[in-house]
Amino acid sequence: MSKSLQAIRGMNDILPEQTPLWRYFEGTVARLLDNYGYKQIRMPIVEFTELFKRSIGEVTDIVEKEMYTFEDRNGDSLTLRPEGTAACVRAVLEHGLTGGGQPQKLWYIGPMFRHERPQKGRYRQFHQIGLEVFNLDGPDIDAELIVLTWRLWGQLGIRDAVKLELNSLGTSESRGRYRVALVEYLSAHLDKLDEDSQRRLKTNPLRVLDTKNADTQAVLVNAPKMADYLDDESRTHFEGLKARLDAAGIPYVINPKLVRGLDYYSKTVFEWVTDKLGAQGTVCAGGRYDGLVEQMGGKPTTGVGFAMGIERLILLLETLGQVPEEISRQVDVYLCAFGDAAELAALALSEKVRDQLPNLRLQINAGAGSFKSQFKKADKSGALYALILGEDELAQQVIGFKPLRGQGEQQNIAFDALAAHLATCVVQG
Repeated sequence: MSKSLQAIRGMNDILPEQTPLWRYFEGTVARLLDNYGYKQIRMPIVEFTELFKRSIGEVTDIVEKEMYTFEDRNGDSLTLRPEGTAACVRAVLEHGLTGGGQPQKLWYIGPMFRHERPQKGRYRQFHQIGLEVFNLDGPDIDAELIVLTWRLWGQLGIRDAVKLELNSLGTSESRGRYRVALVEYLSAHLDKLDEDSQRRLKTNPLRVLDTKNADTQAVLVNAPKMADYLDDESRTHFEGLKARLDAAGIPYVINPKLVRGLDYYSKTVFEWVTDKLGAQGTVCAGGRYDGLVEQMGGKPTTGVGFAMGIERLILLLETLGQVPEEISRQVDVYLCAFGDAAELAALALSEKVRDQLPNLRLQINAGAGSFKSQFKKADKSGALYALILGEDELAQQVIGFKPLRGQGEQQNIAFDALAAHLATCVVQG
């Protein structure tokens, strides 16, 4: 017996009952970014593998373990994008969007792919909204990215469930000096490090700071602190960021172990975390990457950005009960028609109503059926009201109007008064 077809593990269908919440979230973010002056860019989901090796770093977990990489028919090595920043930088360079020092404030949305062990809040195909800003080097733009996310959390009703963590990684030179001191310290405690941290000590020692192993965390208590190795420029930048967040009234904590998982970060790094989702606590994260554009073949260009995980934020909205009641209803009015003549009249009438009320969600019954079966479908649709058109109503040029979700008797409304009545009951009610 053949195996039934099903989705790849960790790559999930988003079903019709789920998509209204996704559309609500995505629409809320898009409107906010429009208000802050960000422009949308759309990149391919497949890029040359070399792009991610050069940007993310060959000794990162993403490149070493998690990328979906394959050869196409031409023998080129291609990769499903594991994150969006590298692809956005490639697009900016390819199309000369930052030529002449022109600032760019961009955002994108779409699926990313990493071969990880699937679990709640962590999938092999996951979706992100990302922001990238180029050619603005001050702490003011770093602060704007954080301020607008704070505003988003307020609009979504989740501010009390998230916490902002900040750190500064300094320049590549100051980070290099810190790396030497950290390696020297950890090497003296090698026998107390977990196996993964021992491996990272040789390839990417700053990632040891991010370990979840309790024994290694105990060793790190007395490890050198990155703040002691910051250059003056980075320290001034970080103080400027904190001053702006203080002025905006945004609470934060300094996390000296926050390093992020990608090699290209410098100076500011930040994460919005929650304790409401178990192990998958990061819902939005990013930072500054002033050397990345040059590293990828462009002229020196500053950059800063972040990405937020849509699945995790959707899960947080559901966990906190912050799903607006109205988005679960996809139909406002359901029109039931009985008989051939009534069906024709219902079609014409419904289109006239749509002309007058373009935002009204009006569903007309399809497939005919008895009075009982059509009313059952009207109720199942979640509509607030049912419209009833049969031979008697058609002869009188009226339509029955019946509340489905509350008190109220059925009444007859003249055809030419229907749109105005619905505007009062639905669009404005």
